[in-house]
This record gives sequence, structure tokens and C-alpha cells, in this order.
Amino acid sequence: MQTESTFFDEALAQQNTTTFPQRTQRQLAFTDIIEGFLKWRVWLMLAYQDLKLRYRRSVLGPFWITISMAVTVYSMGYLYSHLFHTDLQTYFPFLVSGMIAWTLISSLITDVTEALYASDGLIKQIKLPYCLYIQRVVVRNIIAFFHNIIVIIPIIIIYHQVAKVNLYTLLLVPGLLLIYFNALVYGLMLSMIGARYRDLVQVIKNLTQVAFFLTPVMWNPQILPEQDRFIVMLNPFYSFVELIRAPLMGAHPAWATFAMVAVITLIGMVLCLKMFTRYRARIIYWL
Repeated sequence: MQTESTFFDEALAQQNTTTFPQRTQRQLAFTDIIEGFLKWRVWLMLAYQDLKLRYRRSVLGPFWITISMAVTVYSMGYLYSHLFHTDLQTYFPFLVSGMIAWTLISSLITDVTEALYASDGLIKQIKLPYCLYIQRVVVRNIIAFFHNIIVIIPIIIIYHQVAKVNLYTLLLVPGLLLIYFNALVYGLMLSMIGARYRDLVQVIKNLTQVAFFLTPVMWNPQILPEQDRFIVMLNPFYSFVELIRAPLMGAHPAWATFAMVAVITLIGMVLCLKMFTRYRARIIYWL
């Protein structure tokens, strides 16, 4: 009986050592995420400081982002409309709104991948939620997006029959919120992998360039045969681009776009929760 009692005691002790640490890590993960949202003053200040330091001692400051985007999209619009033999009035708003959306998405992907190890000095000195550093990068890119959105104003004025401001333009707000949330979810995962494997940044940059040509940013999916257009809808980047491009052109995004984004968001939430809970304690050792 003594041997049997000892066996059950050891089994119970083993169960406690395997259950409670997992529960603690899960609680720590949720606490990190919640505190990351509550400390909004910190990541908002850091995001503003990043942009301010990037363009310090310049006359125009962050508006160099707007000038760079304007030169790029205006020259591309005129050139590619002739290369694709497309009506300039139709193609110009399509390209400009798509490039604005793609610039936000691509910069988010590349920046969040290096969000943690780029802030390793701050992480090692001050105890702050890891989620805060992702918020910092995401908000910084969204601020830059609002600088870039100025570029489409002349397009709306000139090509008002194609691009217009109406009630559908307000859908830009929920679209940005969806992109913001997905950037946090997937950014937390990519930043952890990027902290562990530093080569991931270069891989992500190369894959993002490939995705740019595979995504209808410069080319319209209508040029594809009708039986092949479903392939475009399977491209997740296209759905996120449409969340911004359609409202900027005064159109309602397709319901298939919202459905695809919803599926991607749910998958990201599940994966992020599992990954962050399991590997959160190892981040500091990877930096």
C-alpha cells in the first residue's frame, strides 16, 4: 500500500508540474497582449519618435514619404497604361490606390519581422510587453500610410468619374482596423521567428517582391480568362489590398474579400496564441 500511495503521489506531482506551468505561460501571454494595448501612450510615442528621427534635419520631414510615393505612382501610371494599352482614366486610379495599399502591407510585413531584435537594446533594459514593440511598428507604418493617402487626392479630382468620395469611402476605417489587427497577430509570430532566425528578414523581403508581381496591384484581374480569376481570390494579399483600394475608389469591397480576410484572421489568432504561449519565455534568449 505504501508503494501504491507513493506511485500516486509521484503521478500527481508530475501532473502538477506539467499543468500549472502551461497555465502560467498562457496567463502571461494574455497579460502581455492586454498590457501592450493598455500602454498605448508608450507605443504611440515610440512610433512618432521613429518617424521624427528618420526625417530629422529635413525641411519637409515625413512629407518626403508623400513626395516619393507621388513620383513613383504618377510615373508608373503613365508608363504602364501605355504598356498595357489601357485607358488612362480607368488605370490611373486603379494603380495609385493599389500602390498605396501595397506599400502599407509590404512595409508592415518586412518591418514586423525585425520588430523584436531591432529593439533588443530596449527589451534588455526595460521590462515592457513584447506586444508593445509590434504595436510600435504597426502604428508607425499606419502613420506613413496617412501621409501617402494624400497622393490620391489629385487623382480623385481629375478622374472623379472613376475614383470618387462617397459613403463607401468610410469603409476604409474597418478595412484599416482589419489590417491593423492582422498585422499585430501575424507580426507577433513573424517577429518571434525573426528573432530566432535572422535570415528570415531577407527571405520575407524576397517573397514580398515576388508577391507584388503575383498580386493585382499593377495589373487588373479582369485581363485573366474568366475561368482563371478564382486564383486571384485565393491570393490573401489581394484581399487586403482590396480592403483599401475599393474604398479609395468609392466602391464596396466584394463580400468574398471580407470572407477571405475573416478566415485569415481566425487562423492567425489560433496560431499566434499557441505560438506566443509556448515560446514567449524564450524570446529574451534569442535576442
